[in-house]
Amino acid sequence: MKTRITELLGIEYPIICGGMFQVGRAQLAAAVTEAGGLGIITSKTQVTPEGLRDEVRKVKALTKKPFAVNLNLFPSQTATPNEDFIDILVEEDVKIVETSGRNPEALMPKLKKHGFTVIHKVASVKNALSAEKLGVDAVVIVGNETGGHPGMGDVGTLVMLPRVVDSVKIPVLAGGGFSDGRGLISALALGAEGIVMGTRFMATKEAPIHDNVKNWMVSANESDTIVIQRNIGSPSRVALNTVSKEVDRLENEGATIGELIPLITGQRSKSVYFEGNLDGGIWSCGQSVGLIKEVKTVDELLKQIVHEAKGSLEYIQNRVESIRT
Repeated sequence: MKTRITELLGIEYPIICGGMFQVGRAQLAAAVTEAGGLGIITSKTQVTPEGLRDEVRKVKALTKKPFAVNLNLFPSQTATPNEDFIDILVEEDVKIVETSGRNPEALMPKLKKHGFTVIHKVASVKNALSAEKLGVDAVVIVGNETGGHPGMGDVGTLVMLPRVVDSVKIPVLAGGGFSDGRGLISALALGAEGIVMGTRFMATKEAPIHDNVKNWMVSANESDTIVIQRNIGSPSRVALNTVSKEVDRLENEGATIGELIPLITGQRSKSVYFEGNLDGGIWSCGQSVGLIKEVKTVDELLKQIVHEAKGSLEYIQNRVESIRT
């Protein structure tokens, strides 16, 4: 399955595991990479530069294939500066980064100086065009279905993807709503060079999260997520639970960010991911959760996706032939 993305990144399949806070660790990233996709570890999860160095070395001990590191650009007064993380990546010879959260302009000179391939996540045509002008090598466009931050537009991937493909010349990856081979073929048909999945990779055996979370995902449907944090300009699609319902209620009553922070802090998600307390905090989850029917190994999942994609392509070809005759 050769596309501009597989050529750019040196991977076998145009399938990428998006950077996920707390979940983007060595075990999952290496499994995706070994199976032929691109795995990503998240720098913010590792907290410190030396923590990131240790995680990078864990990935390298598990695979010799390319992988990436996510640099989160959301502002924070306590987080390690991304420049410090980049220094570690230079020293450890990591060549691919995913940037997300805000405009990557401040980091681009340093990233390009050291020869990084930069994939930037966007939620609108405007942001995709800006990223292209800055010199990023590819963009991920996420529609409203996506887990995490879908942007303020409330536009689904079916519309956002061809809009961005028609607007930029660099490779475009599709995110939001993808979980199987049918989705991969649909993304390619709409002009994407590959897909980015987060939610689907959470429900794999290698994902470093509690089985309670994975089992909930298998039993959930597409209506079991909710978008919160609109009032503070940072909408986020998360699993529907006691905490997210309370946040939604408070927002509808005009709550301030100060009132919301104790509920939406990322630190609370640790009790969900690692202790299995499904109501311990908010945690990112996309609408594609409704398509998850079982927990597989990453290798099994990618093989299934590729097999389904080939079957979907054959189905389309047969349909076209039947129309012609």
